[in-house]
Amino acid sequence: GRRECCYTAAVFNESQLPEMFILGDGKQTHDWEPFSGRIYNNSPILNTIKVKLVSWGFNSKKENLTTSSPTIQIHIQTKLVQTSNEETFNKLLWIFGIIFLLFIILIIVILFSLKFNRTKKKSLTPPPECVPFDLTPKVLTMEMQMPILPSTITPASSGEPVEIRRIQPITNYPPIPIEEFATHLEHLKAVDNYKFSQEYESIDPGEQFSWENSKLECNKTKNRYANVVAYDHSRVILRRIDGIIGSDYINANYLDGYRKPNAYVATQGPLPNTFADFWRMIWETNSTCIVMMTKLEERNRLKCDQYWPSRGTETYGSIQVTLTDFIELASYSIRTFTIAWSGHPEKREVRHCQFTAWPDHGILEHATSFLMFVRRVKTLQLSDTTPIVVHCSAGVGRTGCFIVIDALLERLKYEKTIDIYGHVTLLRAQRNYIVQTEEQYIFIYEAINEAIQSGQTEVAARNLLTHLQRLLQPINDSSLTEMELEFKRLANIKAQPSKFISANNPSNKFKNRLVNILPYENTRVCLSPIRGIDGSDYINASYIDGYRFKNGYIATQGPLNETIDDFWRMIWEHNVTIIVMLTKLKEMGREKCAQYWPIDRSIRYGYFIVDPLGEYHMSQYLLSEFKLTDTRDGQSRTIRHFLYTEWPEQGVPKVGEGFIDFIGQVHKTKEGFGQDGPIVVHCSAGVGRTGVFLTLSIVLERIRYEGVIDVFQTVKLLRTQRPALVQTEDQYQFCYRSALEYLSSFDNLI
Repeated sequence: GRRECCYTAAVFNESQLPEMFILGDGKQTHDWEPFSGRIYNNSPILNTIKVKLVSWGFNSKKENLTTSSPTIQIHIQTKLVQTSNEETFNKLLWIFGIIFLLFIILIIVILFSLKFNRTKKKSLTPPPECVPFDLTPKVLTMEMQMPILPSTITPASSGEPVEIRRIQPITNYPPIPIEEFATHLEHLKAVDNYKFSQEYESIDPGEQFSWENSKLECNKTKNRYANVVAYDHSRVILRRIDGIIGSDYINANYLDGYRKPNAYVATQGPLPNTFADFWRMIWETNSTCIVMMTKLEERNRLKCDQYWPSRGTETYGSIQVTLTDFIELASYSIRTFTIAWSGHPEKREVRHCQFTAWPDHGILEHATSFLMFVRRVKTLQLSDTTPIVVHCSAGVGRTGCFIVIDALLERLKYEKTIDIYGHVTLLRAQRNYIVQTEEQYIFIYEAINEAIQSGQTEVAARNLLTHLQRLLQPINDSSLTEMELEFKRLANIKAQPSKFISANNPSNKFKNRLVNILPYENTRVCLSPIRGIDGSDYINASYIDGYRFKNGYIATQGPLNETIDDFWRMIWEHNVTIIVMLTKLKEMGREKCAQYWPIDRSIRYGYFIVDPLGEYHMSQYLLSEFKLTDTRDGQSRTIRHFLYTEWPEQGVPKVGEGFIDFIGQVHKTKEGFGQDGPIVVHCSAGVGRTGVFLTLSIVLERIRYEGVIDVFQTVKLLRTQRPALVQTEDQYQFCYRSALEYLSSFDNLI
């Protein structure tokens, strides 16, 4: 429909408030604090206008309080009619008398709010948690407290409230220039996120829209949570099925993207009784992409029912769904379905992208893996003219995070500003509780900031040579290259001392080879504690995600004499069968690693006996086999130890071919073993050469699966799991060169 224009006719403070105000008299009014530098035009009214009065106030904390009247539609007679001036004046007086009366009521409301806020500390609690519909009467109380849309606004004027809600964000929280975004973020985070709390709580909850269809008895069982509803004006309306009341209803709403209306469908996790409706919605909206932001169960609670077949074909109502492909990666899974309407020949392909790395409680500590997922969804979307269907459990929290971040990443391509506040406000008028908590709102800011700072670093494999040549070119005739700048940007990840609690424990400090290379608390490998020994659960080692497998690797330092027993304990307890060693015992006259394995006879390390079984000399490496036995129960396991011998004591190898072959042999052996445990990788400190091995393992596998390469994001993601991985710029550039050498062996990729 036609887009309506919103404007402010006049603004008055308390002292300037006139006894009567004539709308459309053509006069101008000047601003007052805090709206400095503005002039408002009270333009003549030519036809029909919709009027809304807005009242601002400030409490003792300088917090902005806003309330507004319902929208009033006034028709202006444009025909020439013979009337007296007195009659015209009386009509205008009558109209604006009503408006003025409403305005006085609003002033009283705002004054009451000011008084209330002085006596009661402002609550910083997020919107109520989603509560299952049939569990507790508290839900009914919450539902009764939600204000209902005034009868003067009907679904026929559904676009209007969304436009009205654009005014306040632009006035109070304008878009942020990209170059100022990082500084603005730090400002909001100051004093324990106080400014963030203010900003988030000022977002209009959008609860005054009607949700009559969600409240119908025939539809109540279709809502996963009683207080998460589908607004009538933006809900997805299914085609009615003859004879079935409420068959047009599903708890789902259309949400706008950056430049595309109805770019998304936000919905709840399907229930068993709504599976058929869900797939009918996919068919009727022609959606080719489903984004799932939850696991089926989290913390032993059901978050979403499985609405797709694990294998083969299942029929949901009239829709046949066939699973044709499934790829499980470290942080997300991709399923490909073929769907068809029963009895009809047409078949469609639908991609199902499930993000599995979101923690069961709270938010992600780093946005890197999530941004990679959002970008992958873009590449998998088969059509950009149909909506992406997004859901978590309730369809408001994580769902809102995905939609806002995806939309704003699109905005970054075209504009020099970011408007998180405005976009969340807009979406709140389309589905309630979108971006459900303050910490989710902060996560959106952090994700967008990371996207701005990192830039676009992913490149198609076939374009890597050109991309690498550009990275090695000096910038503006200086000696600095893009490669150097890219590597320096990796240093932006700053770790707080609180992230190394166990590593800094006095009982553990002697176990660290270097005082500045420590494992993060949230990714460190934990050993089984030994009773009576403080710190016995600690080893300087970190879990690292591979491309396909979560915790696919363990990155650790070269064992010290004092930690050899702990090293073998880690190998046993974490089901390790392969060890990769990337250093000699001594280099440049200094010890780099203790001799932690036997040469020609069995040695006992703590509870474990290690027996040498064999040794095989290859051109690039030495392969040793050991039998590891637990003396407590007699169980044993074969361990293969790969020692790479061709890494120079200084710098990096001149060519990457030999190291690439070595990586391939390690993973081929791992697959042949059929064991689920991680591969242990170490050099001396467990960050430099170890980081190169991990980076290339992930990069090469991603090339095979996706045909793209992103060294920067790969290293950045690795550094969120262990600090300083890929320690030098030479090592970083070696990753690029090795990937290029790998590609040169495939004629169809380069």
